[in-house]
Amino acid sequence: MQFFSGFSLKNEQHFFDRFLKKSDYTIAGFSYGAIDALQASLDTLGRGKRLDTLQLFSPAFFQTKEQKFKRLQMMAYKKDKDAYMQAFIKACFAPYNVQRIEQRTTCIEELEELLYYEWSAESLKKLQKHGVHIEVYLGFEDKIIDAAAAKAFFIAYATITSIKKANHFLQEN
Repeated sequence: MQFFSGFSLKNEQHFFDRFLKKSDYTIAGFSYGAIDALQASLDTLGRGKRLDTLQLFSPAFFQTKEQKFKRLQMMAYKKDKDAYMQAFIKACFAPYNVQRIEQRTTCIEELEELLYYEWSAESLKKLQKHGVHIEVYLGFEDKIIDAAAAKAFFIAYATITSIKKANHFLQEN
């Protein structure tokens, strides 16, 4: 299994152990890492290799957010990166307590990609056409993404697992 980490994170896949399919033919990604997981899936198929499952955990879904929201995020990051990251991690775990995580250095370009990424229906259809099972996991207490909008978009292409009281890390109290 190949796993792609979320924005500013590393080694967080243990949060998703109860859902992860640990197979050589599975690609998974969390939040920002879901974008990379989709691209890796398309690349895998392009090389003629086998892929059975794509798992997207709280995929970074901001295409329904207003430009004002995205600009404010970018401005806050530029103004005080450390404060922004601290608030971001707190929001990822809200409404529950922050858990211990490993972080990596980020850059403004990654945040911009995360905020402005447009999920492609054509890419998801291509995976479906090749027999790839797409799974999307969403927490409906998520303070980072609009889980309802993500569900509405992905439902035509994926099996959706909605967890009513789960946060961005799919944790329930």
